[in-house]
Amino acid sequence: MMIPYGRQSVSQSDIDAVVDVLKSDFLAQGDVVPKFEQALCGYTKASHGIAVNSGTSALHIACLSLGLQQGDYLWTSSITFVASANCGRYCGAEIDFIDIDPDSWNIDVAQLKSKLEHARKSHKLPKILVVVHFAGLPADLKEIHQLSSEYGFHIIEDASHALGAEYLQGKVGNCQYSEITVFSFHPVKIITTGEGGMALTNDQKLANTMRLLSNHGITREVEQMPEKPEGPWCYQQIMLGFNYRMSEIHAALGLSQLARVETFLQRRRHIAQAYNAALAVLPLQTPWVCEDRLSSYHLYTIRLNCNNNPDLRNAAYQQLKDKGIGVQIHYIPVSHHHYYQQLGINTESFPEAEKYYAETLTLPCYPGLSDADQQYVVATLTDLLS
Repeated sequence: MMIPYGRQSVSQSDIDAVVDVLKSDFLAQGDVVPKFEQALCGYTKASHGIAVNSGTSALHIACLSLGLQQGDYLWTSSITFVASANCGRYCGAEIDFIDIDPDSWNIDVAQLKSKLEHARKSHKLPKILVVVHFAGLPADLKEIHQLSSEYGFHIIEDASHALGAEYLQGKVGNCQYSEITVFSFHPVKIITTGEGGMALTNDQKLANTMRLLSNHGITREVEQMPEKPEGPWCYQQIMLGFNYRMSEIHAALGLSQLARVETFLQRRRHIAQAYNAALAVLPLQTPWVCEDRLSSYHLYTIRLNCNNNPDLRNAAYQQLKDKGIGVQIHYIPVSHHHYYQQLGINTESFPEAEKYYAETLTLPCYPGLSDADQQYVVATLTDLLS
């Protein structure tokens, strides 16, 4: 049996919560979605939450609410899932990437600053920077926020990996250093709704716009209607939106899972600490630990020392798979994908991302991973690298 790199943890209380909704009068547009939104806002200390059907949908409405359109530029990390960039393309924007820091594997702030200075001279500054908290480790938000003030771009935090992570003693999602933070609730994320996402913000106007965008551009709020309603049944479409709503079923699962988020995080951090200690003697780099931030460890990624053996990572991947360990690669640089190469993105512009991609492996890390299975992973990797 394969040990997966990630897996959802579903309890009887989760099942009961979903069954309760299935037996209720409302499977959609009831009161469970607002309760989930309020609960996540309470957890993160954000003011407003808009639950949607995926993290990708949340990124899309975040970009649209900030006015991203054709002729604009969106920048993001060179190491991320494609959705962090695709959200800009949905709006017609041009995409560019920032190379990663060799220690944190997040956006390299020095590279960002240099690129911004060049972009200012060529009048190609980004309208939006999507800051990815890779693997659950918060990026250098305070420094990036200072740059946003100087260069005039908006910040969206892609916190798909980082629910429960902490930065400068605050929960990721409080939007202290960004306009909008986006979470994903895919099955392998910190909590799951099956599929789902949420956009958080402290800005009432952005919240109103994102809620409209997630529901066909339709409002039932009289104060938002440009025309006098014909009666109490009336609703009006006031912009072009999408059917991105989260169902009551998904929200019930998310609300139940959120009640156990700290238990999930505690287990993930325990697993990460055990890996850090056990792998310290091996020729590899473990995830960066920093005093001013705390990772949620959505992923536990390592970098192998491949200087004298460029085939080591690929061989290690296959040998671990053959031993029943479901390692994974996070991520293929977005610039490698055919779609972005067709847009003229040059992979050679991101050397640290290229090096990272050639050396990285993701080891199993999820709340249900047993100590015995983790010890097997460590022993197998140790034998392989010895």
